[in-house]
Amino acid sequence: MIVFGIGVAVFISPPATHYVESDAFRRAMEKETAKGLHFPRAHYAPIRRTGALTAQSESFEADNGQKAMKSLDAHGITAEFDPWGVFLRQWRFTDVRVQSGDVDIQIYKANPEAVPAKPWFAIFLPNRVYLEKIESAQANVTWRFRGERAGFFGTQLLITPNGRDFEYVASGGRLKMALVPDLDLRHTHILITKTLLTLYDLDVASDSHSDESIRAQGYAGLGKDRSVDVKANFNAVPIRQWLPAEWKDRFNGSAFGDLHWTGQNPKLESSSGEGLLCVRNGRIEDVPLLQKLGELSQKKSFERLDLNECSLKFAWRYPEIDIWDIIIEEQGKFRIDGKISIEGRLLRGTLNLGLTHEYLDWFPNPEEVFNRRSSGYLWTNVHLSGTIDEPVQDLSPRILELFKESPGAYLQLMFRQFGDWLKKTFGGD
Repeated sequence: MIVFGIGVAVFISPPATHYVESDAFRRAMEKETAKGLHFPRAHYAPIRRTGALTAQSESFEADNGQKAMKSLDAHGITAEFDPWGVFLRQWRFTDVRVQSGDVDIQIYKANPEAVPAKPWFAIFLPNRVYLEKIESAQANVTWRFRGERAGFFGTQLLITPNGRDFEYVASGGRLKMALVPDLDLRHTHILITKTLLTLYDLDVASDSHSDESIRAQGYAGLGKDRSVDVKANFNAVPIRQWLPAEWKDRFNGSAFGDLHWTGQNPKLESSSGEGLLCVRNGRIEDVPLLQKLGELSQKKSFERLDLNECSLKFAWRYPEIDIWDIIIEEQGKFRIDGKISIEGRLLRGTLNLGLTHEYLDWFPNPEEVFNRRSSGYLWTNVHLSGTIDEPVQDLSPRILELFKESPGAYLQLMFRQFGDWLKKTFGGD
């Protein structure tokens, strides 16, 4: 107890404070922290002692990291020192808090680190920095994706050691990444080691206060094994924000489903997977094809489709994509089912199109094309070909051929079109 009391008295004495705030101590901490976090070098702003076991520094910077952390830029740092760690040969900090910071993480290959020669008395000194936890109220955790900066921005971050590596737990903030819209981050938990990146949980949504949920779990190999295996499920996701700009005002609804992605490595060329997609409260409107069908059939309700059912299954093994169990229906109006395959950009498939009789009274003898009757619909097969940029279907030629065989019906349709043009041009009934 006497020795311990003397040690505490020495530790909190003015000379000890002077040493903690000296450039020599700061350089020692820079060296040890850089080594502990696997950076070649690091820099602290001047260190100020704020209590018997606490110290503060305005900033810490390090880059060119050799492991999970590529760079670290922290501001407003407060650390609590555990003197008992000296007996474990550690510069041990039980609580490190950061007001704000940027952490750039990376996938790395494990390489043996050089061990510098040490003096004989080094066996009596601490040989590493141990951080029990690092907390930041507002941090940016970023990485490179498709050549752009991506990551979690403005999140609450907790970093804890896992052996010689680190676990990252973040909540709040926004996920920004190419190919997906900006999303609110509810929670994520990631472990990055020298051989494996493990995603324990990711929970995001376009609005964190809504019922929407996108969750994922999986892993990616970082050593000789570079394989990827990720499973995701999504609920009540508004589809509009995921669509290209020219489609956003034409399609609406909420998506439900799941996805399983695997690959020998993260590259798209080696990927494969499967999934299920369902859209509830689906709506399609302001589409030129529907507008034309509405004009031809004199049915304004054709210009907007409110889907009672919309679902499909899909699988891909690069570069081929198969889509099957397609069901799209507005009851009492139409139904589509069938399957499609895409290889490269080539399109192949067969869809079954069913329409109720009232939506087929605009052309003659519809039974010659829609030659099957079932479930209240008249059905025909539509064969798809061409490319995804220029798709080709065989329904239109068959309908045109039917009009050629009935000139009277063709003239009736033409005069109807002409009458609609007069109304739009001159007004009136």
